Amino acid sequence: MELYSDTYYVKCVLAGDTTCFACLLDRYSRQVHLLIFRLVRNREDAEELTQDVFMKVFRSLSAFKGESSFSTWIYRIAYHTAISEMRKKKHEFLAIDEALIENAPEEMTAEMFGANDDSEQITRLETALSRLAPDEQAILLFFYTEEKSIEEIAHITGLSQSNVKVRLHRIRKKLFVMLTHPTKEQENE
Repeated sequence: MELYSDTYYVKCVLAGDTTCFACLLDRYSRQVHLLIFRLVRNREDAEELTQDVFMKVFRSLSAFKGESSFSTWIYRIAYHTAISEMRKKKHEFLAIDEALIENAPEEMTAEMFGANDDSEQITRLETALSRLAPDEQAILLFFYTEEKSIEEIAHITGLSQSNVKVRLHRIRKKLFVMLTHPTKEQENE
């Protein structure tokens, strides 16, 4: 089948040609699965949730109005599905003293998250990321890995653009604190 725009496939599916949904599935299933896997960190859960997402997408396809890109719309469904699942499991996440986050120096925070190929630093960063709450992980993932704009992240998460900016800023500071003030558990690892 020739490749067409997402909107074309959506219209075809809504007109009754449900085989066109396979094109959308082929186009987005890998990305959605990767996003969910990065949040839930369990391959079986990620596979099940990815299936759930595409069932939701199929059932609510008529709700897609084109106010955002189709990929943003799917990411919104995937984000909320994964976050909802994470809340059900009630994972414990590292709590950090707010005063430490507020007092983290801007320049050092920016410097720490610049280009760095230090494998030890990358390992420490991955460990710190895994200790963030799922919604914090998702915001970083959207911004840095998926290269979504602030506007797209706001649409996906349901937050305002200014709230996304503030949360990105605070999450970076939180990571800085986690990397520069190891907890007792981290020191024992």
